[in-house]
Amino acid sequence: MAPPPLAGLRIVEMAGIGPGPFCGMMLADHGAEVIRIDRGVQPGFSDPARDPLLRSRRSIALDLKTPQGIAAVRRIAATADGLIEGFRPGVMERLGLGPDRLLADNPRLVYGRMTGWGQDGPLAQEPGHDINYIALSGALHAFGRAGDRPMPPINMVGDFGGGGMLLAFGMLAALLHAQRSGEGQVVDAAMTEGSALLMGMIWGFRAMGQWSDARGTNLLDGGAPFYDTYACADGKWIAVGAIEPAFYAALRRVLALDDPLWTRQFDPAAWPAMREALAARFLTRSRDAWVAAFAGSEACVTPVLDAAEAAAHPHNRHRAMLPSAGGVTQPAPAPRYSASTTVPPAMATARDDAAALADLGFSAAEIADLGL
Repeated sequence: MAPPPLAGLRIVEMAGIGPGPFCGMMLADHGAEVIRIDRGVQPGFSDPARDPLLRSRRSIALDLKTPQGIAAVRRIAATADGLIEGFRPGVMERLGLGPDRLLADNPRLVYGRMTGWGQDGPLAQEPGHDINYIALSGALHAFGRAGDRPMPPINMVGDFGGGGMLLAFGMLAALLHAQRSGEGQVVDAAMTEGSALLMGMIWGFRAMGQWSDARGTNLLDGGAPFYDTYACADGKWIAVGAIEPAFYAALRRVLALDDPLWTRQFDPAAWPAMREALAARFLTRSRDAWVAAFAGSEACVTPVLDAAEAAAHPHNRHRAMLPSAGGVTQPAPAPRYSASTTVPPAMATARDDAAALADLGFSAAEIADLGL
């Protein structure tokens, strides 16, 4: 296998939480050398030895309140292909590490900025979290049961899907541009805009008259009885995704759904009765008994697994989807490549600030001047 596809790239990651580290993890997983700049050795939201978002990269603690610390970041960034940061707009500028300064030092630098609202606009300086960003983008309104309140889908849509992953995509697009043109630039990734982008298909459904703003009444939001989850006799759950005709026919065949009601698959007026019948039927057996009943049927019916069950599932084990590294079960790098490897997850061990700086060309006296 060839080296990882991002081997040879150097990325500076200004320490933060959530989407920034997720972006750093993705870049490191695929071979980039990611150097995380911590703001001094201090307790934070996570333990590097237990947090997969911080895997597979070195960390250097620098005091950004000192001229020496700022100068060290500038020196490292001058050797880098990219930098990612997740502070409020203006913070990096006040530190003397804004894009104008660092691009003057290194014109090829790709400067990635991760915020909730974007670098400008009326809300740019307002605080917020995933739930706030996806609320403003229109995404949060779509999650939840009919007649109930909007339910946040943990922080996957704003922080990670519309945030860190979109920043990683933007970084790679801008890095490709820099390689071709020699021109660096700023990547302005806003979680509000990223979560709106993830809703692209839903905006299309609305334009075609196929999506209602009434939560929990649509094809993919739990409104359709053949695309939903059901409780089983043992209190566990089954997921049904039998949309297309062949899959829906398989669902009917396994469950012996012969009543004329079931010919009205896409008639919302029939959905309440269908849902009631399916709910009653799935309560008659355990989850695993239903899994056995549907095996090989192609009805798109699967068990709803908890974390431990997901790690133990034969398919996931075959794909090594949830390996253990440093005693921590965690997702493997994704996607996979036919010719290139990815970086096996490696958790942080003891800090090696001085050694990392030495590898970057800092002398012993310069390292000592940084208090390391």
